[in-house]
Amino acid sequence: MKINWGTAIVIAFASFIGFIMYFVINMATNEKYDHDLVVEDYYQKELKFQSDIDKEENSKNLKTNITWKKTKEGILVEFPKDLDIKKIKGSVFLYRPSNKTLDFEIPISLSDHNLLIPDNKLLDGRWNINIDWTYNNEAYLYKKAINY
Repeated sequence: MKINWGTAIVIAFASFIGFIMYFVINMATNEKYDHDLVVEDYYQKELKFQSDIDKEENSKNLKTNITWKKTKEGILVEFPKDLDIKKIKGSVFLYRPSNKTLDFEIPISLSDHNLLIPDNKLLDGRWNINIDWTYNNEAYLYKKAINY
């Protein structure tokens, strides 16, 4: 059987379309390529964006801001020494951009000016840390992208 050039072009186009459709269907149905929003409640977070900006400005106006360092036990978050630890309330949220199932939040519970985030909850790589806290009814927010 002889294939003329018109039939060959149709077969080539059909093969190319089939090839592309295979990859489109594979990407759309495979959970490995899940395309989620950065956060689930994106629009609610957008509405409170100005309050987050105000909280960050409050943090920048402190004498000393929150600092952190990596230790063998995990991440050690240090709150300003000039503040009374009994009046510090809030939470620490760690967000993993590459895998939302690793995200977690812990309440701030201080016995001294340090808070330890245990190593067993953290994997090596990039994390976004958000510390949303209050002191004397004044709200503060510390945001940082860290590599653990």
